[in-house]
Amino acid sequence: MNRTSPIQVIFILWICIHGLTVSTAQEVFEIRGRAVDSDNGDILPVRLYIESEAGDFFHAVSGSQDGTAIRYSKIRNNGSIEVHTSLSAHPFVAKLPPGEYTISAERGKEYLAASKQFIVSRNEEPEEITLSLKRWINMADRGWYSGETHVHRTVEELPTLMLAEDLNVAFPLNAWVTDTRATPKLNSKNPDPVPPAKLIEVDSTHVIWPVNTEYEIFTVNGNRHTLGAVFILNHKKALELAAPPVGPIADEARRQGGILELDKHNWPWSMMLVPVMNVGLYELTNNHIWRTQFQFKTWYSEYAGEYMEVEMENGEFAERGWIDFGFKNYYALLNCGFDLKPTAGTASGVHPVPLGFGRVYVKVDGDFSYEKWLEGLVAGRSFVTTGPMLQVEYKRNGDTVNISGTFDFSTDYEGLPVELIVNGKIRSFLKVRGHAMDTLRSVSFDFDFELEGTSWIAVRAIDNTDEGRPRFAHTAPVFFDVPGTPLKPRQEEVAYLIKRVEDEILRHQGVLEESAISEYHQALNFYRGFLD
Repeated sequence: MNRTSPIQVIFILWICIHGLTVSTAQEVFEIRGRAVDSDNGDILPVRLYIESEAGDFFHAVSGSQDGTAIRYSKIRNNGSIEVHTSLSAHPFVAKLPPGEYTISAERGKEYLAASKQFIVSRNEEPEEITLSLKRWINMADRGWYSGETHVHRTVEELPTLMLAEDLNVAFPLNAWVTDTRATPKLNSKNPDPVPPAKLIEVDSTHVIWPVNTEYEIFTVNGNRHTLGAVFILNHKKALELAAPPVGPIADEARRQGGILELDKHNWPWSMMLVPVMNVGLYELTNNHIWRTQFQFKTWYSEYAGEYMEVEMENGEFAERGWIDFGFKNYYALLNCGFDLKPTAGTASGVHPVPLGFGRVYVKVDGDFSYEKWLEGLVAGRSFVTTGPMLQVEYKRNGDTVNISGTFDFSTDYEGLPVELIVNGKIRSFLKVRGHAMDTLRSVSFDFDFELEGTSWIAVRAIDNTDEGRPRFAHTAPVFFDVPGTPLKPRQEEVAYLIKRVEDEILRHQGVLEESAISEYHQALNFYRGFLD
């Protein structure tokens, strides 16, 4: 794989930064604009992109004293560039040198993006730009509210960002440690103190829980030795425990009302964490899935099991392969009986990706509240998405389960399949109704499935962007018990999970203390139990 040299990276960064501050070096002209809802003309909070024909990026500022504008600029050497401004619901202003530009506005998942091209000239007064965004679906009207559980933006930034993305719930990871000697209370990498354990209400349907912790262990006693990451969400005070061992952390998290979330499935320690910490959330759309180009093609690609048959390109993850790897690892754990609920995270603040690009929608009955949303997340009344929407209902009658719902998407219908997943296997492509309209963006389905034993059922669907990028939605699994027929993982899944843990035990010999090694043996014994 071709890699950009450090000098090239510095050059790209210089160009972008120079472009963003070009007003100090050459003649500039002021352009004004606003982003509005196409249905009612109301000014919207949005994420705004301004790019010159030469490929330079520019930021805007708010055109109102009451407005806010949050700049974001993250660039990776594979061409993944995320440079935008998050704006409050006010007009905006940008100062630009003469040239041709494209300006675009986006708002979360429920609006279609709006874009215009314009020219800045010395000879003409620039016209005010209006970007009209069309709302293609309103999930809150249907009782669904979105959230993200892997956030690296500051509490001060989040109100503007959440409204610009229409993200209802955010969990900023305000405590963060990377060494086995560090505790979140005393050695957090985040320079700001952990805020009080009090819900921050941006408005009646947008809220922040500010006390959340990430253990992301890269070093053991100061020496490079990667273990991985795990999150504690919704707890009440800074944690005073170092990791590993992780069992005591799980106990303390639950004592504080916290929720445990697996970050990525292919961190080295992840398959140990699930049985030892009994984590409740699995990041099914994770922080390697971006709006811009997919980068992590080699990130522990050796951990993809052969039986998974994920799509590779010259031994590296294809984007679809990475997504499929996450699915199949998740399914193996579900088949072991772990009631893991899916969630979504971007690590916006670290990676070139907007807040809420991957998000989890939770069904709330009646008016929104944080407590009801969190209860729904833990109960699995949810689906995760990087684009399309998927609402499903299950009705059981004896050994028959009726699965019905709707699949909504922002592109025109192209015969996209809605897949019924039972115990990790595609059992059927659900029958889709009502696709006679040329511009249909919503299809319904209705299907009966005969249970053959204790099973979990989920529905997933994949859409494609105009560039062919995969965008998917996946519901939380629902478990159906059939007495006398227990759910069991497949032998290839058991072998895979055992090997993941055995390899880690070997790698940690002479590095980790016995209290940590014993947790790996605890996980190994659990998985080996399925061999019988």
